[in-house]
Amino acid sequence: MKIKITVNLKINRWIKYLIFADLALLTGWGLIGPIFSIFVIEKVQGATLVTVGAAASIYWILKSLLQLPIANFLDKKPGEKDDFYALIIGLFTASLAAFSFGLINRVWQLYLVQIIQAIGFALYVPSWSSLFSRHLDKERVSFDWSLDSTVAGLAAGVSGFLGGIAAKFFGFQPVFIAAAILTLASAFILLLAPELVLPRKTITDPLVQGTKPTDALYR
Repeated sequence: MKIKITVNLKINRWIKYLIFADLALLTGWGLIGPIFSIFVIEKVQGATLVTVGAAASIYWILKSLLQLPIANFLDKKPGEKDDFYALIIGLFTASLAAFSFGLINRVWQLYLVQIIQAIGFALYVPSWSSLFSRHLDKERVSFDWSLDSTVAGLAAGVSGFLGGIAAKFFGFQPVFIAAAILTLASAFILLLAPELVLPRKTITDPLVQGTKPTDALYR
């Protein structure tokens, strides 16, 4: 008995840009994840494990509360310009947060940076999801989403290991700078996609209208 498994990686260029952007962003923040708690305990004056938990709570609660009204606002706006601008602003804000980690030494500064990070990702998540959903390949919806999830998982796994090594040999600050640079790279990847800034009127919401991507989309 023979089992033949084939995987077609042909996806449209909008999805490619968005996946590459996600890859850069999650690689950057993947560097920070494994070392964050140790950084807080060692470098932030007066910090304890409670401080680490409080910082995480500030980020997740604020991000969760903000992204719904942001998503609702973006849904009410026609076209994709607002989604794109929110995405770029979110990435620049997240980059600022990553860079700022290397400058803090007080608990209140840590909490402030967590707030900035929460705002950045609250802008990024709904706007990225909106653009990604609108440009999914009509017959390959599951594959497109799974490809992004796979890329994100691999990026987080590899960068988490590298982040630990980098922090051990070079200290925390280079890791935060690298995360900030990769987050900025995510924004610049999208700025290289003019169709996302000024989308053509004939290519809006292919899932709803049932339009079929043309060969030009895959170049």
